Amino acid sequence: MSTAPRSDTFDLHGAAMRAMSENGFAPRFEPDVEREASALRDVAATTAASEKVRDLCALPWSSIDNRESRDLDQIEAVEKLPNGDVKVMVAIADVDALVPKGSAIDAHAAASTTSVYTGSEIFPMLPETLSTDLTSLVAGRARLAIVTEMIVAADGSIGHGDVYRALVTNHAKLAYDDVAPWLEGRGPEPQPIRGSRELEEQLRVQSDVAERLRRVRVAHGALDLETIEASPVAKDGVIVDLRVTQKSLSRQLIEDLMIAANGVVARWLDGHGRSALRRIVRTPKRWDRIVALAGTFGDALPVAPDSVALSAFLTKRRAADPARFADLSLAIVKLMGPGEYALDRPGDVQGHFGLAVGDYTHSTAPNRRFADLVTQRITKAALAGTAPPYSDDELTTIAARCTEREHGAQKVERTMRKIGAALFLRGRVGETFDGIVTGVTPKGTFVRLLAPAAEGRVVRGEAGVDVGDQIRVELVATDPSKGFIDFARAVR
Repeated sequence: MSTAPRSDTFDLHGAAMRAMSENGFAPRFEPDVEREASALRDVAATTAASEKVRDLCALPWSSIDNRESRDLDQIEAVEKLPNGDVKVMVAIADVDALVPKGSAIDAHAAASTTSVYTGSEIFPMLPETLSTDLTSLVAGRARLAIVTEMIVAADGSIGHGDVYRALVTNHAKLAYDDVAPWLEGRGPEPQPIRGSRELEEQLRVQSDVAERLRRVRVAHGALDLETIEASPVAKDGVIVDLRVTQKSLSRQLIEDLMIAANGVVARWLDGHGRSALRRIVRTPKRWDRIVALAGTFGDALPVAPDSVALSAFLTKRRAADPARFADLSLAIVKLMGPGEYALDRPGDVQGHFGLAVGDYTHSTAPNRRFADLVTQRITKAALAGTAPPYSDDELTTIAARCTEREHGAQKVERTMRKIGAALFLRGRVGETFDGIVTGVTPKGTFVRLLAPAAEGRVVRGEAGVDVGDQIRVELVATDPSKGFIDFARAVR
């Protein structure tokens, strides 16, 4: 019996192209987009000099992202203040400087609205000439940026917030998987900061500030959810692994700083009387079902939606049953409903239920998301004191498009996860695995393996099992072309 994954005869690229097209994406850039991109040149230095942009290249900026990431949107730097407060600066790549509104590149970005990550390949929103080079905050290169500055007090509250243009340089490109073990005291110092006490201290202070910010959000009811989605890892066209992204101190660090920065930008735009886009998760309409679900565990939630109570329930369940927590999280996510983009006029109050914040936009990933590029243009217009680049009607249309395309990207990525899992397992038919039942529906009974984290349908012996049951299953068939994985319940 072969245990090696076989995907050598399967056209992963073709499958990804089909998934993109079937979900309404243009998987290739049009010729006019390619022509524009090939004509672009680095304008950072000349723009900074002519427009009197602040030169902050000497600050100890660094980035933390996936090891393979080249489309770097943000870098961070901090400064400890005498009273115990910390000045936090998040620099975001100035994509608008090279992608003007109305250009062919902008039209493509407006249509797709997001980069799509399939595991086997990336379909970027912007040509790689931009996203991995000219508008990427790559190490050692001066780049134009929009800096979001905030003062974080010892109690995690955010005081002064400001936004301005600057020239910046990334002095250390770091990877989540290297930074986390070092911060947690179980791994060596990451190579890019080795020998630099300044950068080492920077990361430790950033981690401390992120913890301050996180404590405040948790106290306000931020939901600590965890879902398991195994992404295929391809090498030379072959699926070699199914990788589950694990939470870590380094990922939390970036998440907390980005949430805070997006809040500062949202409030700054509101204070400057500018309409903008908000990223929102509405109060759950199916709260009664969430209450009922909590009741099955013997817990009582309030009749009215309450994120603090829900957060406490989730924390309790994570501690009580960590093996099934991801499945509970997924159920809560589905009952809460998806996030969406919406027009936000000055003075509007539209919060994010899951993050427990009242002011939240998307501004920190303009290489990857069109909503962030739109926010950047609105911000730059406010800084310059010029007319808004978009009307409220245009922003409403953009918000709807970004929401719809985000759902389309999720479908592409879900399809490729299924195909990747089927390819990874197709050489292991006949083997048995431990798994957890994740669904019992009229369409069938579904199980997720504990390792590898692949999900499929139980086609034999499913009678009598229920969601949350741990069972042993035998792999009986795979169909990569459809992303199907079939199991039979095994006798222990």
